[in-house]
Amino acid sequence: MPETKNYKITAFLVLALMCSGETNAVEVHSPDKHIVVDVGLTTDGKPQYGIRYRDESIIAMSRLGLRFQRQAAIEASLRQVAVERRSSDSNWEQPWGERRVVRDNYNELFVSFASTEGPVRELGLRIRVYNDGVGLRYEMPEQEDYEDLAIVDELTEFRLPRDAVAYWIRGRGWNRYEHLYRTTPLEDVYLAHTPATFRLASGTHVTLHEAALLDYSAYTLDQRRPGVFQTNLAPRSDGVRVRTKTPFVTPWRTVQIAPNAAGLLNSNLILNLNEPNRLGDVSWVEPGKYVGIWWAMHLNKKTWGSGAKHGATTENAMRYIDFAARHGFDGVLVEGWNTGWDGDWVNNGSIFSFIEAYDDFDLRAVAAYARKKGLRIVGHHETSGNISNYEAQMSDAYDLYESIGVRQIKTGYVADGGQMQRVDDNGVMHFEWHDGQIGVNHFERVLKEAAKRKISINTHEPVKDTGLRRTYPNWISREGARGQEYNAGWAAPNPPEHNVLLPFTRLMSGPMDFTPGIFDLLHQGPDSEFRVQSTLMQQLALYVVIYSPIQMAADLPENYERYPDAFQFIVDVPTDWEDSVALAAEVGDIVAIARRERGGDDWYLGAITDEQARSLQVPLSFLEPDKDYVAEIYRDAEDAHWRHHPYGYEIEQKTVNIDSKLELRLAAGGGTAIRFRPK
Repeated sequence: MPETKNYKITAFLVLALMCSGETNAVEVHSPDKHIVVDVGLTTDGKPQYGIRYRDESIIAMSRLGLRFQRQAAIEASLRQVAVERRSSDSNWEQPWGERRVVRDNYNELFVSFASTEGPVRELGLRIRVYNDGVGLRYEMPEQEDYEDLAIVDELTEFRLPRDAVAYWIRGRGWNRYEHLYRTTPLEDVYLAHTPATFRLASGTHVTLHEAALLDYSAYTLDQRRPGVFQTNLAPRSDGVRVRTKTPFVTPWRTVQIAPNAAGLLNSNLILNLNEPNRLGDVSWVEPGKYVGIWWAMHLNKKTWGSGAKHGATTENAMRYIDFAARHGFDGVLVEGWNTGWDGDWVNNGSIFSFIEAYDDFDLRAVAAYARKKGLRIVGHHETSGNISNYEAQMSDAYDLYESIGVRQIKTGYVADGGQMQRVDDNGVMHFEWHDGQIGVNHFERVLKEAAKRKISINTHEPVKDTGLRRTYPNWISREGARGQEYNAGWAAPNPPEHNVLLPFTRLMSGPMDFTPGIFDLLHQGPDSEFRVQSTLMQQLALYVVIYSPIQMAADLPENYERYPDAFQFIVDVPTDWEDSVALAAEVGDIVAIARRERGGDDWYLGAITDEQARSLQVPLSFLEPDKDYVAEIYRDAEDAHWRHHPYGYEIEQKTVNIDSKLELRLAAGGGTAIRFRPK
């Protein structure tokens, strides 16, 4: 992944500040000067920071610090030792992504603190301020008696205005991140996963999250007092939050800021705070669309385990390959091919084999048949959260996949929160959180092993995304939220609002394998509550609205053949983009996004709404000037409605240009999908 060296860096300014307990406030602002971060000490030496945006307090002066199991905490009785400043403005190129070129423009402040009493303690605070938000992290140098550390608490606070509205899901729940998002007053948030988004009374939108989560525990937002949130690190099985050695740096704590909801969606902050690509040439990472043996199991038409209804047979896999090849898809996912699925597979983590196939599935023959048809098999490894069993087989399993040309693997970690299984060197079983330090390090280990074989990873039931796709471009997608599978009938389905909340919450962290494209919207009958709560056109629009470099056409092949005209949009829409821009947005109400295909001139637009029908006027100012385009419009019919008439749709073409405006009529639970082709 090339890094474009067109940057400028100012000289370091080092100020020796020998203080005696009084506050020595310093500030740093964004390049456009709209965001200002203040850093200082209270009169008793407690470090703190605050954030202002256009003279509005976003984060009031908030606490900082770390506590350790054996060593003295670093949270008070400190003095400023030095301040360093620099600025940077560069461009870097994504090998795949929402946009090819990303601008990385920030002003940076680094403040060194040291203790004024007790044992010698040193801590650095690094802050980067962009036009779209702020990142801050701790940096602890090597120092006597602090070489080996067990962190028991991180004291970072976010003091938000109490009149804000919050969009969030609970943290530390049994179902990991797969909860329905809530819209509540800020004071009703009690323990929230990030990304969590807040709308202030002024209309300013703020998202709290983190970037570059490596060798550390993820955090949830713990509201200790009204409006005062503290980072609550996921614990290891021994109760310690993080075990580390000096020197070390924490992940970035991020605050994305925008004047409106659409501004949030156009932010690059999380990506920019990650380190550049560590893998070298990653041309082997291949975006694309896939179909798969998966949805039929959720519908109970097939099974993962062996028997008369086994889905992963050689014959069935070849049928899916034929369908995929006919329509120009890139891959076919096969779930349930390997032994271990029989019985209660959620609890089979210790017996899964990632090498041995069921008798009715010939892995090598299926892979060869796919290659003959010009596509690839997408591998699948469900671990049921037993990371020790997976790591013991991982090298051999990846060697097997490499030998037959598998370039992508969907991994799964279906286990309740806090129930990821790890066996230590003494044979003792421990139970860990997916987002604890043990889980975080496991997921990185998987990426490194896969990269050795030029294999990309799509993680389901993952640790949350924090932009590491920049550092490890083979982390091609993740799940980490309620996806389409909840619409299969075995659980309460996702309400229409869910899809319009995801872009401002889960998707603020990175791409999601949501598995859109269900065409059999009434698979349990028109009167059932357990059905897909969207129109057919919204299923098309999701391919643009919900970003992922690998997108599934999740339904059964025969259901696509019933609506070939609508299916054409799924066939046409790319998964890799030159540029993306949010055109209109209101959290939980409406989203409209336009994306230009990478390596081409076509633009695509997706717009969706919640349970309310809406009309939206969209200027086409993103199109190239002095060009006419044919707009291929897939839209809800006038009488369409997710409940009463989900299949009401119209397809039309019209000529448009940069000066045109389109009136989008979105049915309840509906959407519009458009392809713009230059004439």
